[in-house]
Amino acid sequence: MPGRVPTRSGPRQSGAGTGSARKSSAPTPSSRASRRVSVQPVAIIPPDTPSTTLRSHICAIFAEAQKTTAGQRKLVINLRKIQESCCYEPPGDGINGSNSFDEALFNAEVGRCVVCVLGVKKGEAVGDKVVRFLGTFLKHANEKDAAALSSEQQPADADETEIFPETPSTRLTTSVLSLLLQFLEAKEKTVRYRATQLISHIINSLESIDDDLFQQLRNGLVKRIRDKESTIRVQAILGLGRLAGNEMEGEREEGESGGGDEATGSSGLLEKLLDVLQNDPSADVRRSLLLNLPLTSDTLPYLLERARDQDPQTRRALYSRLLPALGDFRHLSLSMREKLLRWGLRDRDENVRKAAGKLFRERWIEDCAGPRDGGEEGGNGVIGGATVEQTSPPKIEALLELLERIDVVNSGVATGVALEAMKGFWEGRPDYRHAVTFDDVFWDNLSAESIFMVRSYNSFCREEGNGKFESLVEEKMPEVTKFAFYLQRYTDRLIESLKKVAERGDDAEEDDMIVEQEFVVEQMLHIAQSLDYSDEVGRRKTFALLREILAIPELPEESTKLVVEVLRGVCGSEASGEREFCGVVLEAVAEVHDTISSDAEEDEEDSFHSAQSELSDATPTKKRSRDPNAANAGAPVPAKGHEQARAEAKAKALKEIMVNMKCLHIARCMLENVEGNLQDNVHLMTMLNNLVVPAVRSHEAPIRERGLLCLGLCCLLDKTLAQENLTLFVHCFNRGHDALQVSALHVLSDILTAQGSTLMASEAVSRPLLKVFTKALRADDKPDVQAAACGAICKLMLGCVLKDEDLLRLLVVTYFDPATAANLGLRQTLSYFLPVYCHSRRENQDRMQRVAVPALHTLVQISDGVAEEDDDDDMVSLSIIAAHLVDWTDPRKVVLSSAEAGVSLFDENGKEKPQKPVNGNVHLDLARDVIEKMSSSGCNREEKKILAGMLSKLYVTSNASAEKLRNVFELATTASEDRVLVDAPSRNSLNKLLSALGKVMIMGDAAETRAQRENTARAESQAPTEGGEAESTLMSVEKDGQSAAPPDDLENDMASLQLHREDAATASGDVDVDDTIQEEDEEIDEEVTVQEETVREKDEDETL
Repeated sequence: MPGRVPTRSGPRQSGAGTGSARKSSAPTPSSRASRRVSVQPVAIIPPDTPSTTLRSHICAIFAEAQKTTAGQRKLVINLRKIQESCCYEPPGDGINGSNSFDEALFNAEVGRCVVCVLGVKKGEAVGDKVVRFLGTFLKHANEKDAAALSSEQQPADADETEIFPETPSTRLTTSVLSLLLQFLEAKEKTVRYRATQLISHIINSLESIDDDLFQQLRNGLVKRIRDKESTIRVQAILGLGRLAGNEMEGEREEGESGGGDEATGSSGLLEKLLDVLQNDPSADVRRSLLLNLPLTSDTLPYLLERARDQDPQTRRALYSRLLPALGDFRHLSLSMREKLLRWGLRDRDENVRKAAGKLFRERWIEDCAGPRDGGEEGGNGVIGGATVEQTSPPKIEALLELLERIDVVNSGVATGVALEAMKGFWEGRPDYRHAVTFDDVFWDNLSAESIFMVRSYNSFCREEGNGKFESLVEEKMPEVTKFAFYLQRYTDRLIESLKKVAERGDDAEEDDMIVEQEFVVEQMLHIAQSLDYSDEVGRRKTFALLREILAIPELPEESTKLVVEVLRGVCGSEASGEREFCGVVLEAVAEVHDTISSDAEEDEEDSFHSAQSELSDATPTKKRSRDPNAANAGAPVPAKGHEQARAEAKAKALKEIMVNMKCLHIARCMLENVEGNLQDNVHLMTMLNNLVVPAVRSHEAPIRERGLLCLGLCCLLDKTLAQENLTLFVHCFNRGHDALQVSALHVLSDILTAQGSTLMASEAVSRPLLKVFTKALRADDKPDVQAAACGAICKLMLGCVLKDEDLLRLLVVTYFDPATAANLGLRQTLSYFLPVYCHSRRENQDRMQRVAVPALHTLVQISDGVAEEDDDDDMVSLSIIAAHLVDWTDPRKVVLSSAEAGVSLFDENGKEKPQKPVNGNVHLDLARDVIEKMSSSGCNREEKKILAGMLSKLYVTSNASAEKLRNVFELATTASEDRVLVDAPSRNSLNKLLSALGKVMIMGDAAETRAQRENTARAESQAPTEGGEAESTLMSVEKDGQSAAPPDDLENDMASLQLHREDAATASGDVDVDDTIQEEDEEIDEEVTVQEETVREKDEDETL
């Protein structure tokens, strides 16, 4: 590492360079003048002197170094010999007396060669080779001088060895770096790049640098991290990363010695580098900082957040290079481990996912398996060389510890990342895949980590490899009957623990134990879903066990859901199996619900006696009332008894609510796993009438909400029931709170998706539903409701259930409205929906075309309101909005079916080529709407400018209606003549549209005329005629073919178009428009000439 070492006075150097190795720190006039000159971008280049033998030798070495890197080591030794002869040998003692050069001349010649490198561009490999050669030479020379100095150092001078020694190599390094510092502010970017590259490479090649030079390099490179060229910023960071790490080490030493007040430089440098890391627009710069910043507790959070960087290569560098260099991953916090694993394994780039999976299965498992050979390499922050060369043998204890370190209880749930991590682990580590064993001792002592290991192993072997690993899991897993006994054992433990907690109260240790036991049961149920129940004994045992477990009121809801799903698989997929499944679940629901009545019967007698006792004590007799002390003797003591009775009644009511909630949850899980008709299943009808309907009518809000969800699921199974209860769900949305509104929207969306094709046909049904969706979409103060409504509407529109144009226009306005900028879920949904909706069907694109101009008008009004409030940071530019609308209505981007796309057209050479038909009427209709809007009185100048910008981006093709082409042409001509548009860019856009329309119209008329003539010629050639008449007809046809001329209509159209363009150009007064019109006229004339020649050739061929 380059060290910040104070200067000391060294021995005088030989030759002309003596006495000038160190500049005095006193503020002399010369030093101040030199500082002022160094700030200027003009660099001091060594003066040109006559060529010498020394220059020839040094230039030859540098010339050889730029050819290849293979022989640079030998060249370094040769250059070192020349340096030693100039610095250590007296003049005249060289070979043949040719050594007449001193150290100063050698340094000057090396500096001259370095200056020649500065003009080499970045892409040239010779420049990089010379840079590498120079760094290698300076490192080798400094090592040689340091070794020679240490061998000559006396033991009495041991204290002076800690001070920066002054040697010929250090003076050469100072001379080269001082020379390069002058070029850091050069105007030419190539010079700045090479100067920064050379300085950074030299800094990273040396062990120590003089303190004064250290500060100059630091200041010069700090300026380059703000350079406009990203390549220069990258090179500056390569040097500053080394300097920042050295400064932090120096500050740490100064802090230990009590000199921390002076250590303020590195914090400022580190803050600047971290700011660049977070905000630099170049991915190369951020990645370079990621790999070169020192790894400390202060920089680590900033480095780890690059896992969310925009550049995939930067994210991959974090997982493949930085994280392996950190050492043991257990030093990271639990939340950071989980985040890094989740971000990496769910990254959108495949290479990042692979790097994260490799890190988990190769590095983190090795950290848990034991220390690697060679200790904790890479912990000092050096990136590279951190990959594990030899993996340790499989250790199941290490795998269990790894799962514990990523908190598998929380990360192993449905939305967690542990299952994805273990899937990649089993795939990439076949040694662990074959080493795991699940014997009886293993199943008797299950933990959260061990059962999750079994669950992930079972899922991988059964789902991956196309059945290649099924034999492996069948050998290791117990049979179904044995597994059912294990499931019963751990379920009983869970229920027993839940009852103990309910009796004793909350306990932190017992709560953690219950969470782990519940996790074990859930993972075993996940395994049970994939088992083979062809064995009837095992199927019956599992069926009876699940039936028994489902009837336990204390069973947690997640476990209940999994039990219902496993039971559905055990019953079979046939209709009879579905009826059996519904009957068993309803029996369990009845048993759970009966716990309310059983508890009431047990408490009925005690409640009666207690009430009678309270009544006898609280009601005094007449005899007692005559007693003067009766008021005190028979005093109303029952206040305490009333409170106790009230508490018992409250607890009883609460328990009743919980039991009803449990029953509704079981019913909901059952309804999610059935597909048959509701009317055909007597069990479902019984559940609907006896459980769901009373729950919907309940006065308790939680019960009513769950009842509504169950009713919505029932409506998916019966069309009549859905039609009858739509009004109910609409009422729940209008009168409910936010959560109930979201639930109502989801239910309505599901019902319309399943039954909407017939329900939306009735206006009495569709009108209130559209009002509900419109109201929800406009609820800016309720982001959850708005996002749910947006998702529901998008799903229904993509399914062609909803076709309302007002709702589509509202979606477009909501997408660009700044009021929804904070609702990221809504913005993400619409950013996917709008292009997919418009480009999936022609009908959808036509619908978007009709709402484009009204939506843009609304957004213009919103933009005006935002501009008045001076808060337009979140408002998208109106020109960008207009570009989006043009893109969504582009007919060329519509994805057509195979039948629609199988149309063959002809190219210019008459060859047949397959093309998809383009509906040119879409942009013509949009152009008509735009021109009509611009010509209306309610359109201001800014809106006209935005609308006119759309005209130049429209796609005008001949595959459109001729009537619409003429209508739009007439509208555009009228708008141009009436001077609807005032500014020049808008007029240019209108004229461009007119030119495109005129060109297409002329081409269309020419094609129509050609077709008519072909038909006429074909009819005349096929008609029977006399010989003389045939001969005269042939001569006339030949004459027509030789002197074919465009029809009168074509000449009139061209003349009118030319006259209109001249008028438009005169009105606009723009020279650019005239040039554009002239170029377009020439193109049109050329195309018309080509068409006429084609017509003549075809006429001649047919005539012959």
